[in-house]
Formats: sequence, C-alpha cells, structure tokens
Amino acid sequence: MSAQVVVEADGGSRGNPGPAGAGAVVKDRSGAVLAERVVDLGETTNNVAEYRGLIAGLRAARELGATEVDVRMDSKLVVEQMTGRWKVKHANLQPLVAEARELVAEFGRVGFEWIPRAQNSHADRLANDAMDGKLPEDATETDATQTESARGVPSVAPGASGGAETAARSGVLGAAGSSGGGRSEAARGGPSGWQYLGGEPTRMLLLRHGQTRMSVDRRYSGRVDVELTELGRSQAAAAANRLAAMSGVGDAQIVASPLARARQTAEAVAEATGGALDFHEGLLETDFGDWDGLTFTEAAERYPELHRQWIGDPSVVPPNGESLESVHERVLATRDDLLERYAGRTIIVVTHVTPIKSFLRMGLGSGPELFYRLHLDLASLSTVEFYPDKNTSVRLVNDTSHYS
Repeated sequence: MSAQVVVEADGGSRGNPGPAGAGAVVKDRSGAVLAERVVDLGETTNNVAEYRGLIAGLRAARELGATEVDVRMDSKLVVEQMTGRWKVKHANLQPLVAEARELVAEFGRVGFEWIPRAQNSHADRLANDAMDGKLPEDATETDATQTESARGVPSVAPGASGGAETAARSGVLGAAGSSGGGRSEAARGGPSGWQYLGGEPTRMLLLRHGQTRMSVDRRYSGRVDVELTELGRSQAAAAANRLAAMSGVGDAQIVASPLARARQTAEAVAEATGGALDFHEGLLETDFGDWDGLTFTEAAERYPELHRQWIGDPSVVPPNGESLESVHERVLATRDDLLERYAGRTIIVVTHVTPIKSFLRMGLGSGPELFYRLHLDLASLSTVEFYPDKNTSVRLVNDTSHYS
C-alpha cells in the first residue's frame, strides 16, 4: 500500500443530540478503497459525530501504516478548527480536537480540505449505516459511547499494527449493540409526508433587512454601514409583527449581521417577539471591495471585463473584495455553528441578500447558479429547515405579504 492515503470522513445525528453515527473511508491515490469504518455513537450531536468520523479515519490510516494523509470532509467547522483558523469554543468538542491532533502528530503530513457533501457520499453512506444500526456482527466496543466496526481492508502495510481487517458481514447491530434488526422508523424520526425527514429540525426564518438609501439607488452595498430609511424601518416593523404572530416563534433566538441595516431590522424583531438578540460576523454581506457604493452600471463601465466575468462565475473576486463562493463557504460554516448552538430550535436570522441565498442554496441542494437566478426583496422572509440527518426542507421563499 502507498504511504500516501486519502481519508474521507462524515458524521451525523438524528435529533442533535440524538442517535448518531460516523463513517470513514481510507483510499489510495487511485481511489481504491483500503479501509472503511462505521461508528455507532449512541446519543450525541452532529459536530461530535463529525469529529468521531475524523478520528476513526485517522486511526484506520495509522493502522495501515500511512505516513501522509489528505483528509476530505464536508464539515467546514472541523476543517477550519483542525487547521487552526477557527477557535474551538464548545467545551464538548475540545477533547475530541485534542485527540484528533494527537493522531495528526503521528503522521509525517496531514492536510485538510473541505468538500461539498455530494463529493463525500461514501463516508456519508457509512455514517448513515451507523445511525441505522447496520454494523458487522464482529463490531468491537472501543469506549462507553462508541461501537466501531471495520470493513474490507485488503492489506496492511509493513509495520502497521494488527493484521488485516475482516470483510463486512451481513449481521446488523441495534442501537444498544445487541444483534437484531436496525432501528425502527419511529426511532429514526419517521417520515414527513412523501419526504423522509428524521429528527427535530432547526428552523431558520431568514429575514432580509429593510430599505436603505443605497438600495433606493440600486448601489452595491456590502460592508458600507448604512442605516435604514423611514420606509425601511416601516418594512422592518411589518416583518417583525409578522414573525411575532407566527407559531413557535415565542422563544426564537434572533441572530443578525452586525451591520446597521440588519441590526436595526433585528432590533425591531426583538422588540416585537421578545426574543434574545445576538450578532454573528458570518452573516455579513459580500465584501464588494472597490465596487461598494457603485451602481451596477457604474461597476460594469469601470471594470468591464472583470464585472462581466463576476456576474457568471462565483469564484471571481471584485477588486479588494470577496467572491460569492467565499461568502458561501463562510455562511456554510456559520450554519454549522448555529446548528450546534441552537439545535432543534427556531432561529430568526436577519441578514443580507447573499447570505440568505446561501442558506437557500444549502436547503435546495443547488449549485451556485442560484446566486444569479433568485430574487429577494427588501424585508422579505424565507424559511429553511435543517434536519439532524442532513436532510433539508425549504418552506418559503421571498415572502413580502406582510407589507405589500
């Protein structure tokens, strides 16, 4: 076996916290599978499960005698924390981060790369197998909260600990580790209409801020800190009253971009609903750089080629600004953070056009073309639900019936 391997890992929880599992696959550079891990975690959270998947994958790579590892995961939180770019704020994750870093130190090199969920389907399937109780009969207990099983390692490199792993068997372990069938439909959360949605969702009510003087002139308004107009305040109040009248919003947490236009809109919502208000820099609008304050026409005239590329390519960066893909990755990480903090609750997210489009893009599982094809009005309301098993449901898009 090559000393260089790729580890793909994933984890999930149906209930957050709820029945959880993790999966990992080790491949060589050609893509051939060298090892699989399926980890039953009992009851825990999504982010804990993601870290357990990483740890299982690193352990498998170590057992194979690998010296260099490229880790690929769809958890932005894990990737950013393991690379040291983000702090580890949650106490329950700190021991897992420490364990993962100890494993990393045993290799000559370990790289981390975030990948879209669609590119992590193998590990995702293994994690769902764990949540469904689909473990081999010879699974071994590794600690009080984890049952880890190995699948299909054809060989072990010289010097690796232990012998070759056994191939997967057809037996199934239940949640408690006893033999028998997988979890029942009820235990997995049950179906919701025609779409299977497991566990209690985190519901995000996405509210765009009200009108500003820059939106009146249709100017790029990224990090320019402009306040609401009188009409904008009226729009914010109408949206706030609408939210206050909605079912299940009474104890909703409000999280907003710290820019003035979003803050003022969020304050109106907090006053109407009585919800607690917090701010998150991950909800900031796109940094349009040198285009901030320009109209669409002015930007196109001053930067004709770059502007033409930007309106069709989300990787293009405005002068001294950030690309739409960078914003999407930032909002994806923000979503993970919010899901960890407010799992199973309703959150009112007060922010800007691009972040809302990013949340809806996640909910719809669509590509970056959504940035160019979706229109969002001022003070419009959209709704997306994120389920613990990583399913999503978009319930509402661009609703302005509260002030039209």
